Amino acid sequence: MRPPQDGAEPAGGEQLSGIQEVSAELGVTMRTLRFYEDQGLIEPRRVGTTRIYTRREVARMQLILRGKRLGFSIREIKEFLDLYDADPQHHEQMRQLALRVHDRIQLLRRQRQALEETLGELERIEREALERLPPEVRPVAAEKGR
Repeated sequence: MRPPQDGAEPAGGEQLSGIQEVSAELGVTMRTLRFYEDQGLIEPRRVGTTRIYTRREVARMQLILRGKRLGFSIREIKEFLDLYDADPQHHEQMRQLALRVHDRIQLLRRQRQALEETLGELERIEREALERLPPEVRPVAAEKGR
């Protein structure tokens, strides 16, 4: 990463980046970064009105995005990040992570089971409906899926 274009100097060799560079690196919009800042999940430095991101803030954003991808709420992600700051050895953070991931796995397994049951029922209904139609009036899309 390079220093931001506004002339801000890295403190102690720290890598600093502007909002445009970070948004491009993470594949998110600048609005997304501002949203997570408003939610208190990241705290970029300020030089005037310019947001300056350290590697720490970029790493926090990577964790936030991963948490969202895995289905965790903003509140859950914030609690997890707060544990990271409070526990230097990260034992409590890892314990909470393991518990929450276990719960999430169980929820997804229940959802998968419900989805499989729903798909099975829908496929049965589709099959029965198609069997009652003469071949010449059956929907083409339904026939391709068989």
